[in-house]
Parts: sequence; C-alpha cells; structure tokens
Amino acid sequence: MFGRPGSIQLARIFGIRVGVDASWFAVLFILIFFLSDQFRQTMDSSDTTAYVTAVASALLLFASVVVHELGHAFAARRQGIGVAGITISPLGGFALMSRESRTPREEFVVAAAGPAATLLVIVVCVVLDLLLVGPGRFLHAAVLSNDVRITPVLLTLSWLVTMNAVVLVFNLIPAYPLDGGRIARALVWAVTHDRNRGTRAAARLGQGFALVLMGVGIWSLLAWDAIVGLWCLFVGFMIGGSARALLAQSAFAERLEEVSIADVMDEEPIGVPEELSAEQALDEFFLRYRWPWFPVIDAEGRFTGILREERVRDAVERRPAAGADAPDGPSTPVRELAETEHAEQWRIEQDQSLRALLEADGLRTLGAIMAVDGGGVLRGIVTAGRLRRALSAAVATR
Repeated sequence: MFGRPGSIQLARIFGIRVGVDASWFAVLFILIFFLSDQFRQTMDSSDTTAYVTAVASALLLFASVVVHELGHAFAARRQGIGVAGITISPLGGFALMSRESRTPREEFVVAAAGPAATLLVIVVCVVLDLLLVGPGRFLHAAVLSNDVRITPVLLTLSWLVTMNAVVLVFNLIPAYPLDGGRIARALVWAVTHDRNRGTRAAARLGQGFALVLMGVGIWSLLAWDAIVGLWCLFVGFMIGGSARALLAQSAFAERLEEVSIADVMDEEPIGVPEELSAEQALDEFFLRYRWPWFPVIDAEGRFTGILREERVRDAVERRPAAGADAPDGPSTPVRELAETEHAEQWRIEQDQSLRALLEADGLRTLGAIMAVDGGGVLRGIVTAGRLRRALSAAVATR
C-alpha cells in the first residue's frame, strides 16, 4: 500500500529483498506497549505472559503484511514484471516493480493478489482457532473480551484474524493507492480501453477518500480521540498526496503519447550485415567507431540481434591457422556471433509512443533500443541520452 524503496534489509524470500523503513521499529515498540496492557487484562495473566504474547502478535502481524506484499510480488513475477524488493513501513508495504502493468488484466491480477494473500492468512488463522477451541471462545478472543478463559495462542490467532480483516477491508476501498483503487483502475481501463482514464478515475477516488478520511480525523480530534484523529489525518494526507502524484503522472503520460519513437530516434543507424566475417566487423565497425556493440541486420536490412565487441575479438583471436604457408582457417560469420535470443526485447516499432518506449525491457538492459518499421527493417536507434533529452523537452512543455 504505502512505503519507500530505501529500507533496512531483514531477509530475502525466494530472491526478493524484504526490508523495513527505520520508523517501523518505533511503531513496533509502541504497538507492543499498548498490546501488553490489553492482553494482560484479556488473559488475566502476568505482565511477562502478556508481554511475550504481545511481541509474538506484533511480529506475526508484520509477517502478515509481508505475506500480503509477497502476494503482489509473486503475481507480478508471473506476469513477467521484475520485483526488486519489498519495503514495509508503519502504514503498510510497497513492492518495487520494474515496470507498470501493460494490460488491464495484469493490473487486476497484481492488485488483487495482495488482498487474496491476506484472505488466505485469515482463513488459516480461523481454521486453527476453530480446531483449537471452537467458535465461542474464538469470538471472545477476537474482540479482546475476558468473559471466558483465553490462552496466549488463542489470543494471538484471534487478534491476527481481526487485524487482517481490518487490513483486507481497508485495502479493498476503491481509492488509489490502495489495492481497491488499483483494481478500480484496471476495471475502468478494461471497459474504456484507455489506461489514462482508468488512472484518472482511481486518482480522483483516492482524493475523495482522502478528504473523507481527513474529515473523520478532524471530527475525532474534536471528540478528544487524539490517536484515531491523528492517524486518520496522516493516512488521509498520504493517500491524497499519492493520488495527486498519480494525476500528474497521468497528465505527463498523455504528453508522452503525443511523441512517437520516430520523432526522437537517430535516423541514421549503423548496422553490421550478418554475412560479414568477424575480422571485417572488427576492422570496419568496432575499431572505426569505438562502440561496444552494434545492431545486426540481414540482407533486407531487418534487425536480427546485437553484436558485442568482446565476442568478435574472441572469435578473431581463436581463428585456427592452417600452417605457415597456407591461409588462415575459415572465419566466423557475424550471424554466428550475434545475440539473437533477446532481439524482440531490443526492438520497438517506430510509430509507437515514448510511453511505450519507457516500458520497454530492452531499454533497461541494453541502454538503447532499435526502432523498426512494420517489416522489421532497422530505421533508427533511441539511446538513453536521446530519451532523457526527449523527456526533458516533454517536462518543459507541460
């Protein structure tokens, strides 16, 4: 829901970095402090038992939030979106993804996966509770009632059900940046076939909910409920800020869609013909231009892959010799040295927009992308430097 990329690393789960914001530790200690007193009264136990139960409950709640974010992360990976890590803050979590969703379905699946993971946590805790004590004692423990005997295990599981249910309902509110807001964006996007309209709808819902939440916060302060009032004001402020940022991002994206790849590309690309030998490629291209790689083209000028200098030099150095009085052995052609397996990631059609270029995987891995026409013929190259200048110009004209 909320969070910042920078954090203190705690673990790696299935290759995903899990970290926490430094302020999370302060909130953890405050939560344990308040829970200890409530738990002592609910269980009618010693301070030590109440404290240990509070610590376990707070840490398991943290683990529940991690499970929620892992739901987003695993769903994103299944959609081909890279996930660098997860950050947990006092207001929730944040999964740092390599790109935005490209279709309404991707957006919906990734957004809904978090609440689905939280629902799974609730179901597991409820089942364990019912197996241990039955529905009666479970309900008393869930609302922190001391009318019946409550054990530490029962109290922890029941409290987790209550808190995760609150998290689930709150997250499903259709207001960006909550998961419900992202689901709403996916639905509007699917109906209108316009991502920007979906984005604007989710952002405006977020702004409206932020105003309501801050209104509740002011009312709570006037009613002398300072903790609830301050929490509502703070969360409302965060949601409103995120929604405003999303609206600004949507406006900028619309500006980018007005600029095509052909408007910013280098229209005189240098491509290495795939029929050349390694020696010719080294002499005529790498030693002449001093670039680390070149696009490779076939006889019709179609982009087929990338040729890197290290592979060419290695092929030249390994060329076998036939003898002192005989010519060298056969040379390796460029087509055998070119990297072709990722060619689709390194190309984009020249009539697409700058927004599509920003979402292209090849731009991140190669630092440039090949602009081709409908037939796959290489028509230009867009480097990271050209893209930066185009973005700067787009910002200046906003």
